[in-house]
Amino acid sequence: MTRILLIVGGGIAAYKACELIRLLKKRGHAVRCVLTEGAQHFVTPMTVAALSEDAVYTSLWDLKDEAEMGHIQLSRQADLIVVAPATADLMARMAAGGADDLATTLLLATDTPVLAAPAMNVRMWQHAATRRNVAQLRADGVTVLEPDEGAMACGEFGPGRLPEPKAIAAAIDRALSAESAARPLAGRRILVTAGPTHEPIDPVRYIANRSSGRQGFAIAGALAALGAEVVLVAGPVTLPTPAGVRRVDVVSAGDMATAVAEALPVDAAVMVAAVADWRVEVAPQKVKKGDAPPVLSLTENVDILATLARDARRPRLVVGFAAETEDVVAHAVAKRARKGADWIVANDVSGDVFGGDANTVHLATADGVEHWERMPKDAVARRLADRIAQALAGS
Repeated sequence: MTRILLIVGGGIAAYKACELIRLLKKRGHAVRCVLTEGAQHFVTPMTVAALSEDAVYTSLWDLKDEAEMGHIQLSRQADLIVVAPATADLMARMAAGGADDLATTLLLATDTPVLAAPAMNVRMWQHAATRRNVAQLRADGVTVLEPDEGAMACGEFGPGRLPEPKAIAAAIDRALSAESAARPLAGRRILVTAGPTHEPIDPVRYIANRSSGRQGFAIAGALAALGAEVVLVAGPVTLPTPAGVRRVDVVSAGDMATAVAEALPVDAAVMVAAVADWRVEVAPQKVKKGDAPPVLSLTENVDILATLARDARRPRLVVGFAAETEDVVAHAVAKRARKGADWIVANDVSGDVFGGDANTVHLATADGVEHWERMPKDAVARRLADRIAQALAGS
């Protein structure tokens, strides 16, 4: 189901938003609405809530909503944001990057496509300031419809009327169609793990590996850019969270296993993390250097990839990673069969891969092994994301 966030501006044409909501619901879209302060003088939140069958948001200062950063959530949970009517004032604030109410704040905080349907007096529409604002919005990637021409409530005639709800609904369908082509993973939920895990020895020491997390973070970002809802379970790294990604920070392999299970169900899982294979019994106090060298009794950690592949909620596509130092391809093929993964992405980490900018990978699937040329980790991420989108298409 496509999710549309409708922002209703404060103009006399706001009443047409009610018909627009009805048409969008009839088309099978989920509609959530934000009413500006001005819009509430023309339509009531109760009317809009009844038509949209969802909560209506009116204030940036709602303690209940904003305790959870409601404006951020609203801005990220929609497939398309529609501003109708988009008044001259609202478009001016949008073009200037204003954030002085709920509508403009969430518009500034979003990376979701925006479509605006203007409605205003003919002189306002033709004013040089409005033309500059419209040009700026279009340059910023906002789809701004042309207003209709005709008689206005003020008694004047000309361009400035809000397009009819059927025309706006058709424009929304076109925007969603174009967005679907550019975001083939829209509506898909994908789990990514990244980074190392740390297995404590005592309160200050741990067993770990040299994974930087950069490849996994790049993959999470590339999947989100294609429209996926991405849950990134990250080991202890200090990388910034990719745009549009929900991050869950963990430390140990046990923590990561729990977070992975809690993230299910998902459409695909990309297990990039270099999980420590063993853990030890943790000493309650720091082991002193002057003491006898400690004997570390290793216990094997849970195999997160194999466990996921056998889970009753197994994702449609399970992708594992193999960091090898010899016989890379042979080990990748064997690991795919042993773990029950659909794909294994293998790379040779005997050089500068850990912490480096580039990677050379081999993709082992049921159809054989693909050898990818050396490329930046971001390019590896985009190529893998495209392959995942192709694999999930139609499923």
